[in-house]
Amino acid sequence: MELILKKDVENLGFADDIVTVKNGYGRNFLIPQGAAVLATPSAKKVLAENLKQRAFKEQKLIDDAQKEANKLTGLEVKITSKTGDGDKLFGSVNNSDLAAALEKEGIAIEKKFISIPGNNIKRIGSYEASIRFHRDVVVAFAFDVIAEAK
Repeated sequence: MELILKKDVENLGFADDIVTVKNGYGRNFLIPQGAAVLATPSAKKVLAENLKQRAFKEQKLIDDAQKEANKLTGLEVKITSKTGDGDKLFGSVNNSDLAAALEKEGIAIEKKFISIPGNNIKRIGSYEASIRFHRDVVVAFAFDVIAEAK
């Protein structure tokens, strides 16, 4: 079943993408949730016209996202956490902790746009997260998790 996405759907695609999904997923989840519509020939023509009109606006959004991404270059973020034996953390560090640390540095990013491999960090060390400013602008950001002074 071919659908046109109205919203970004994780692990499927971004808004205005044409995707092929199984019939049940499309009929029972995507369409009732308002995340997609059927990709009929007329809907595809309307989508093509909208994408042409949006191309110029999209370029401005990409440029703005690139400016935001450039603010991260050279920025060093250290997240402190309580530790137990060795280098193990009490609890874990996740994308919301990184979003809060970036907020302190003056860069506001929603936690849903930050992805850390493995989702949770449970040891001290250097890590890398990917931060999505726009669907075409994804930046790898390195940060450190350090032990809290006792």
